[in-house]
Amino acid sequence: MTQFLHTMIRVSDPDATIRFFELIGLQEVRRVSNEAGRFTLIFLAAPGQEGVAEVELTHNWDPEEYTGGRNFGHLAYRVDDIYETCQRLQDAGVTINRPPRDGHMAFVRSPDGISVELLQDGRLPAREPWASMPNVGSW
Repeated sequence: MTQFLHTMIRVSDPDATIRFFELIGLQEVRRVSNEAGRFTLIFLAAPGQEGVAEVELTHNWDPEEYTGGRNFGHLAYRVDDIYETCQRLQDAGVTINRPPRDGHMAFVRSPDGISVELLQDGRLPAREPWASMPNVGSW
């Protein structure tokens, strides 16, 4: 039997990354720090998805520059209202790299450049200002 457990991403600022994922609806479910290994693991999940589909944030205590977030691919989350989610992210200063012009899909990036796809549960009618917004940067 194979069971999906989690996806791990390395982060340089755990607090900023946690705040970013909280805007999408994830919450911290557990945290483990390892003094000898000089790292902290922080597990996040959507409500009810604990132990099923988690994101593991790995924070190495010694400063490191992470590149290649786009090479990772992306994380994807279904949301109840893509326009409301994108507005909440934008209000918090997050760039909407690929706006939800079609009422179905958007892309943003975490503080460490990890591409995150947001997918509407179903499809909403196109709505301004989103329908006219151009792409920004890469996603």
